[in-house]
Amino acid sequence: MKYIIEKNKGESAYLQLYKQVRQDIVEGIYPFGSKLVSKRIIADELGISTVTVEHAYALLSDEGYIESRERSGYFVIFRTDDSFAAWSRKEIAPVALHTQNTSQLHEFPFSVLTKTMRGVISEYGEAILNKSHNCGCIQLRQAIKQYLARSRGITADTDQIIIGSGSEYLYGLIVELLGRNRVYAIEHPSYKKIEQVYLSFDVKYEKLPLSKDGIESSSLWESKADILHISPYRSFPSGVTATASKRHEYMRWAAEGDRYIIEDDFESEFSVSKKPEETLFSHSLSDNVIYMNTFSKTVSPSLRTGYMVLPKGLAAQFEEKLGFYSCTVPTFVQLVLAELISNGDFERHINRVRRKKRKEL
Repeated sequence: MKYIIEKNKGESAYLQLYKQVRQDIVEGIYPFGSKLVSKRIIADELGISTVTVEHAYALLSDEGYIESRERSGYFVIFRTDDSFAAWSRKEIAPVALHTQNTSQLHEFPFSVLTKTMRGVISEYGEAILNKSHNCGCIQLRQAIKQYLARSRGITADTDQIIIGSGSEYLYGLIVELLGRNRVYAIEHPSYKKIEQVYLSFDVKYEKLPLSKDGIESSSLWESKADILHISPYRSFPSGVTATASKRHEYMRWAAEGDRYIIEDDFESEFSVSKKPEETLFSHSLSDNVIYMNTFSKTVSPSLRTGYMVLPKGLAAQFEEKLGFYSCTVPTFVQLVLAELISNGDFERHINRVRRKKRKEL
């Protein structure tokens, strides 16, 4: 067996195994419908416990690469060759709306927030009144860069990161950047303000219906859109999560022609998975995914702070076309968020929520 577990790598054995098996599935070494090697055989050959293998297989199952079949083992359900004809015959059931109220579960500790605010005022003094860089304070962009690298697998330079006052404002910047002559596609149903922003900018857009695993394939491939706006982790209000197969399908769609994906990573921090959710940005080979997120769920919606990570090819274009826009988030708020991320309070809060959600399952 070609899998190798490095004990001194600084990464859990189950994560190392998970990544290697996932790579084999994506590359077709384990094709759709094939059975994975049994947990006991892998454990014996690699000198690890069957529990370690179970953890790796559980992650692959959570993300939609494999499924467990009682008394039969684990089988690959990831597809790389979904044909349009097969999907066009598929009956699409309407998705149920996700209405669970989790605001109290996600509530950031007020005492931590106020302590951080006092600390920022004490450290920076009157500098909190200064205007920030147009793309956002370097302190916050640097903190986001490091956070995304260690928690989301996203590698980006600070000049690719743009700070703005919430997702709706950033949606507008994206339209200005990519152009109003484009055709945009959104999930249906989707967050109401996405459609409202596109209406306000008078751009053409299409609504692509969601099935239980993401956007229905025939609608995607028949669409005339060249910009796909999605929330793959959990679409709101449906609660639909795109499977691994569907995410790779999105990337195959975007690789054809001059196309872009807007990846709205809503609420992904609070996944109950033992590892961070995959992002299209980190897996795309075409430099055509715009990653977006906000601090509305993780800290507070009142801070009105979001950010986007542009592909390298768009970062220079943004500076040339839209670099004159002033940052719409107060310097003080940006410095507070930077401190929360840098001192670990931000991730400690996220981990507390994730542990609580796992216990409630």
